[in-house]
Amino acid sequence: MAQDRPTASELLAAIADLLRDEVTPVLDKAEPRLGFQMRVAVNSLAILEREARLGPVADARERERLVKLLGREAALDELNRELADQLRAGARDERDAALMAHLEATVADKIAIANPKWK
Repeated sequence: MAQDRPTASELLAAIADLLRDEVTPVLDKAEPRLGFQMRVAVNSLAILEREARLGPVADARERERLVKLLGREAALDELNRELADQLRAGARDERDAALMAHLEATVADKIAIANPKWK
């Protein structure tokens, strides 16, 4: 299915472009409240597009880091639960350089999806 065009990411980007460039300016003039809501919808579509494009690789990197950090194979959600349990129990903290590197990389990937202009 990956060879099918347009991809989900391309479709989401095209819809966002149409709504941002063609529909939002009209709504801003005719109905400002709806123009604002349209900008929120366009931002949501942009997040979905980045999630479709960047999410699988970010998840794979996060899982790989967690496997190394925790020393075992499991699904991403299970590894995250285990790390959270360790943090709550005080078994890991900010003095753990590997943990901090993992958290920094994970947050950077999430920001790249949610709001890539944020610094």
